[in-house]
Amino acid sequence: MNYWLMKSEPDAFSIDDLKHKKREAWDGVRNYQARNFMRDGMRIGDGVFFYHSNCAEPGIAGLAEVASDAYPDPSQFDPKSKYFDPGSSRDNPRWMLVDVKFVRKLKRTITLDELKNHPKLEGMALLRKGNRLSVMPVDAAEWKYIVGLE
Repeated sequence: MNYWLMKSEPDAFSIDDLKHKKREAWDGVRNYQARNFMRDGMRIGDGVFFYHSNCAEPGIAGLAEVASDAYPDPSQFDPKSKYFDPGSSRDNPRWMLVDVKFVRKLKRTITLDELKNHPKLEGMALLRKGNRLSVMPVDAAEWKYIVGLE
């Protein structure tokens, strides 16, 4: 089993939205490294930290699970979508996504500032300077430690 952190802006799609929908396609990823994590690394059943970003209090708001293998993101083919990519084709899709399934909302958001204050997390991808990826791996020790902070 692998573990991941996936960022979403709560005004666009929050942990409460995922709770309501139960399962959702994680579309709109337009970064090759994040795409590769989904395409090559994610497996059904992997754990996901659902992270609220670009908001007043960024942090881990809930837990989710990878619910599908990677498949082509249909928004890349839709000229009306803000994620449309005219260079991508159905025969050779450029962008992939996975479905994520709601597991639970945390009792409290574990904020970015709080995560930064734990020496055991100093190597975490999220906390590295300049890391702005929306999808990133979390190692098993980090996962266990963070879940214990709740």
